[in-house]
Amino acid sequence: MKEPPTGQLKRQDKAMNEADTSALLSRAFCGRTATIGADGYPYAVPNLFVWMDGQIYLHTARYAGHFLTNVRHYDKVCFEVDEAGEVYPYGHIECDTSVAYVSAVVFGHIRIVEDEAEQIRFYTAFMDKYAPADSWGREQDSFPRIGGTVVYAITPHKVTGKLSPLPVPAERWPAKNDTASPGWTGSGQQGKAQK
Repeated sequence: MKEPPTGQLKRQDKAMNEADTSALLSRAFCGRTATIGADGYPYAVPNLFVWMDGQIYLHTARYAGHFLTNVRHYDKVCFEVDEAGEVYPYGHIECDTSVAYVSAVVFGHIRIVEDEAEQIRFYTAFMDKYAPADSWGREQDSFPRIGGTVVYAITPHKVTGKLSPLPVPAERWPAKNDTASPGWTGSGQQGKAQK
């Protein structure tokens, strides 16, 4: 079986447009970054992040942990965000269950941000996202520990968004039966199992 190209979304009927995908990347609370180590193992880790200037920005502490070691080894990464919605039934048996969701996957190259002005732009956007207008009354726009962190930027090669909306009640079980179970014909309360 031929492998699909990297970043090729198989279910085009669930593809999100570029604007909605960008909006998801802007608002999502947490993302997961997958890197590859020298031993060939993938390593996925959750990160708070900012989608800024068409790139993903995130940071870690400045020590040679698993993430930084992998980034220095290989610059190709995959980044993912998602938002789960309501779980719902679509058929008459227990496994006929699905969930509404939106997700985005970014394939790209990661780099360590060395420029201090770019780092400060990231941290300013980061604080605006996670602690807007600091309601605790603390000093703002001051980053005295910036030297103790590493800032990264992921430049996308391919970005895909996927959407599976919650069907209206008339399109869900028991009003409609969309089971994929063998031997079932019909829909709603009218369908019958074949013998």
